[in-house]
Amino acid sequence: MSPDSLPPGSARSAAEVNEQIRALWLRAGGLLSAQERAEYELLVVEWAEAIREEIIQAA
Repeated sequence: MSPDSLPPGSARSAAEVNEQIRALWLRAGGLLSAQERAEYELLVVEWAEAIREEIIQAA
């Protein structure tokens, strides 16, 4: 699921997305297929947005 398709207010925390990234790498054994690479890239974007939102909320 793309971060842009999430309804406002329902975004996952950076920690949740980080866990999903870690799980993806473990499942892939450290070598990502093209499909896994695309999923990873979406997750990294979502993680960065979650971090940014957490910083804004903390300020």
